[in-house]
Amino acid sequence: MNYRMILYMFGSVLKIESFALIVPFVTAICYKEQTSVIAYLICIALCFCVGKILTLFKPKSKEAYAKEGFITVALSWIIISIFGAFPFMITGHIPSFANAFFETVSGFTTTGASILKDVEALPKAHLMWRSFTHWLGGMGVLVFVMAVTPLFGKGSIHILKAESPGPSVSKLVPKVKSTAILLYGIYFVMTLVEIVLLLFGKMTLFEALTLSFGTAGTGGFSVLNSGISTYSPYIQYVITIFMILFGVNFSLYFILYFRERKSDIFKSEELRAYLGIIAAAIILIFINSSYLFKTVEEAFRHIAFSVGSIITTTGYTTCDFNIWPEFSRVILVLLMFIGACAGSTGGGIKVSRIIILLKSIKKEIRTTAHPRTTLKIKMNGRIIDHETVRGVNVFMASYVTIFMMALLIISIDNFNFTTNFTAVAATLNNIGPGLDLVGPTGNFSLFSDLSKYVLSMCMLIGRLEIFPMLLLFSPSTWRK
Repeated sequence: MNYRMILYMFGSVLKIESFALIVPFVTAICYKEQTSVIAYLICIALCFCVGKILTLFKPKSKEAYAKEGFITVALSWIIISIFGAFPFMITGHIPSFANAFFETVSGFTTTGASILKDVEALPKAHLMWRSFTHWLGGMGVLVFVMAVTPLFGKGSIHILKAESPGPSVSKLVPKVKSTAILLYGIYFVMTLVEIVLLLFGKMTLFEALTLSFGTAGTGGFSVLNSGISTYSPYIQYVITIFMILFGVNFSLYFILYFRERKSDIFKSEELRAYLGIIAAAIILIFINSSYLFKTVEEAFRHIAFSVGSIITTTGYTTCDFNIWPEFSRVILVLLMFIGACAGSTGGGIKVSRIIILLKSIKKEIRTTAHPRTTLKIKMNGRIIDHETVRGVNVFMASYVTIFMMALLIISIDNFNFTTNFTAVAATLNNIGPGLDLVGPTGNFSLFSDLSKYVLSMCMLIGRLEIFPMLLLFSPSTWRK
């Protein structure tokens, strides 16, 4: 284990976080929030000084192999969440560490679950920090570090794999650093376009920035207690479209922007399935729930927004889907588990994994009926190797085990099954709102500190696709 390299990476991550904290610091200055100015100044200095100390001694080798890469990513996310919680505690707006840690983890993992009952009571600086953590966490904090620093060696692909969601990750261009720059370049441009479109809808710059950060990262922290419901239909449509766009695999945007054969994006089975699931869910829920709305347009707008928000695991809301008929609510719960595309900023199991699982089942059925038949699982016309299929199966087994363990632990708080089940689903899939007591009009403050730590770990496990976090608890990881 290259411990000096890992510590050096921690230092670099903390220095990046210190620069990120400048955004809410400037916001506090603009809105003359004196307490927040002091709090963020302290946190900027703390992150930078600790980061500087950790980077004083450069490692002899800059190689980050699989074990170092995954461990670095897992611990880095915990560290930035701890340091990112300090501003809330220093100002006294979230004095409890359990609550502040939960809120910050929810931000960085782009979950959007909150313990706050009144978000409008927070200073503008805190609201900006919550949303900006979504933007940083959406594409990946370590991916951002790779894009802006010459830190990583040949093994940096393992860090990209650990942070990028989906069953497989490949480089868009030969160099990993160039891939990181391209990913963040596309991400930045799309965010900027959304900000401009929201400004056209007569939204304030502060709201346009915070909501765009949340949409881009598929996070879901809102700056109003009413969520997105009080904004105009135009703004709701813009956010709906961009939530769905940010749920698409970013490698397809690379093809769209940089390659001549742009029609290749429509050959993606995952994209077709993703859009098909969204369309089917909207139609089914519209048939089942449209009577709850005054007009057909209003019904379509709120249903499309809710479906886009849930499948991309953004978590924004324009209406209380907790009161929808049971059939519609079950569809939303299923969308929670499906999630967005691999290589997007969305959470969940991922559409590509669902496709591979269904094809594996189909193969097993045909093999059982015809034992001598040799079948290969294909996706996008290419044969999927055995390691990828095995990885998906192991992921699902681990996912179910973790889900059941978390559900069992938080059940100690003695809330009803719907609340507990959807609370775990909402955090492990990085969605935000669940149903019943943790629905769109509720929050997670009712849980005990133990449950909040468990749900915080669920958010981290879900965002990092399980295995980087599990490696932390494996004794073999720390052996020479």
